[in-house]
Amino acid sequence: MKRPLIVVLNGPNLNMLGLRQPDIYGEATLDDVEQLCLQAAERLDVTIDFRQTNGEGELVSWVQECRGRASGIVINPAAYGHTSIALLDALLAVELPVIEVHMSNIHRREAFRHHTYVSQAARGVICGLGIRGYAHALQAVADMIEDEG
Repeated sequence: MKRPLIVVLNGPNLNMLGLRQPDIYGEATLDDVEQLCLQAAERLDVTIDFRQTNGEGELVSWVQECRGRASGIVINPAAYGHTSIALLDALLAVELPVIEVHMSNIHRREAFRHHTYVSQAARGVICGLGIRGYAHALQAVADMIEDEG
């Protein structure tokens, strides 16, 4: 039986993890995040497609590609979560379970970070748990896929 595909998408500046503001985002790199996700995927018996881009249009295109291809999406939209209605529209259009992840607790940060458009498409939001949030998000999507399967 084919393992469900969960696409893990990462937005702008996440390629700078480990270098950028380690007091907020920690010392882990994006490669560390990918390894954590691969380990979680193995444990959950799912396949992942892990990607990062700094481009809004590319992120929107990747979301659109998920329709008919993937069973769910884990997304850390980074700053695009706070600004991109295009990303929201794409997530709504694919009609898949979506979990939004933020490594920091966006509600303890600047006021402009308290709202995300992506949250309107997400079934759940995980924030403030560092890279562990990704593993929790993958578990949540895997559970949703199983519940709906």
